[in-house]
Amino acid sequence: MSAAQPHATDFLGHPKGLFVCFFTEMWERFSFYGMKALLLLYILKYHLFADDAGYDLLGAYGGLVYAVPVIGGLLADRYLGMRKAVVLGGVLLVLGHIGMAFEGEQARIVDGVVVRDEAALQVFYLSLALIIMGVGFLKPNISTIVGRLYPKNDPRLDSGFTLFYAGINVGAMFASLVCAFLGETYGWKYGFGAAGIGMIAGLVMFIWGQKYLLGHAEPNDPALLREKVGPLSREWLIYLGSVGGVLLVWQLIQRTWTVHGAMHLIALAFVGWFIWFLVKKCSKVEREQMIALVVLIVGVLVFFTLYEQTYGSWVTFTDRMLTKDLFGQVAGDYVPTLPWAIYSLGLSPVLMIAALMASDKGRDGLAKGLVGLLVLGLVVAITHDVVLVPQTAGSLTFLGAFFIVILSPVFAWLWPWLEKRGMNPSKPAKMAIGLVAAGLAFLPMIAAADAASSGVMASVWWLVLAYFILEIGEMCLSPIGLSAVTQLSVARVVGLMMGAFWLATAYSEVLAAQFGKLASIDRVEGQAIDMAQAGATYSHLFEIMLWVGVGSGLLFLVLSPLVKRWMHGIK
Repeated sequence: MSAAQPHATDFLGHPKGLFVCFFTEMWERFSFYGMKALLLLYILKYHLFADDAGYDLLGAYGGLVYAVPVIGGLLADRYLGMRKAVVLGGVLLVLGHIGMAFEGEQARIVDGVVVRDEAALQVFYLSLALIIMGVGFLKPNISTIVGRLYPKNDPRLDSGFTLFYAGINVGAMFASLVCAFLGETYGWKYGFGAAGIGMIAGLVMFIWGQKYLLGHAEPNDPALLREKVGPLSREWLIYLGSVGGVLLVWQLIQRTWTVHGAMHLIALAFVGWFIWFLVKKCSKVEREQMIALVVLIVGVLVFFTLYEQTYGSWVTFTDRMLTKDLFGQVAGDYVPTLPWAIYSLGLSPVLMIAALMASDKGRDGLAKGLVGLLVLGLVVAITHDVVLVPQTAGSLTFLGAFFIVILSPVFAWLWPWLEKRGMNPSKPAKMAIGLVAAGLAFLPMIAAADAASSGVMASVWWLVLAYFILEIGEMCLSPIGLSAVTQLSVARVVGLMMGAFWLATAYSEVLAAQFGKLASIDRVEGQAIDMAQAGATYSHLFEIMLWVGVGSGLLFLVLSPLVKRWMHGIK
């Protein structure tokens, strides 16, 4: 590499392509989490689904969102290349979010029967299918591009991924504050529409920034893509197949039992294959490492079964039984205004593009100043929106990403500090700590449910405390996961085990929905809920989640020395 090249291709110590991926993923997560924060409330309040049906749909959607990327990643690796896959995913996502903005007529009750706008519901299901397929093509491949931007063994890679994941959490945090607030305050279509505009911004940013990806996102074998398969090239056959996939998911998402049933069958099939592979194809060391890996994957599954209550039972509980105003700054006659985040987010891609262009011309001082202005705008916006804008049940889901942003630097310092002193917990021990923390996060929710049982809304600060404890658990779990798959899996099945990891995450969504249904409440339209009965119902679910988390965490703690031995020196 010549002395001139780093100046031309790097910015703030990292490849410029990292910042293109950062903003693409930030906007994709903004659109995804903005929609997710609204989804359950929308189908319960606008389409008048019963709680059970709402949780089932949420579980099926979440399961498919994490399962389809296994296929999208495979097609990109073998044929499409990451650039084409990301653009395809982005286009599908934009179409999906545009469709979500179509509300149709609100459901109503006529003679005790719910009458829904069936045409609008079909548009809704089709939009979910487009979003599911879009995430499947975009999400796994944008991460792969980041890895390819760095030379082999580049020491900057870890910090590059840290920056990239910060983009995920910034997108998730602002998604709730903007999309959920707009949807619940002004109308569902405005929240979903804002998510769609965010995805358009991400797609434009990605297409504009192609030159900074330096060809790393291109297909491995372009000739293979051009090759005819029947009347069509392989590339167009994949595009046609993605449309077919959308149509298939469109039907599946309306029959949630098929998705849930398929997840159970896939889990059973994997267990059968895994036992066969251990017995027939592994040496003693390989067998023990694979068992250790599956134990860790099961831990991740349990953790996210608990975590996904944040978009299920925690949202309905917040909506029905908690106050929403965090700081008491919102007066009773407050007229809602637009969150400042809309303006700061809208300017952020413009400022980033201007910064990269200034860097291209060697004007590094100006480039850094523009980035500083961008960060300052986001900080001012979130401060205003959290303190002075009235929160809603959906917008309060921002707390998860907020605490990740706050805690990440702490844990980034903590693990190396412990490592130097020989005190850094092993992967199984971190898993145990994370699971116990996830379980303990339900203690404040139990306290809130008991307080609200008196008939008065419980304080929102119980929710804040619950999120804080939960995210400590996630910080303990975050070093585990994909790295464990690459380190512990037998090399010849690492792709399959990576798929198993994502399918376990998908399965956790299905399980989370089944647990969430324990807190289902039969509501009569136009009547207030029985707070005492609702409090007892939610408290029952939260107690189960408490013991699932703490119990599994203690089990992992007991097993951690054995699992560590099975890892055979892998840290």
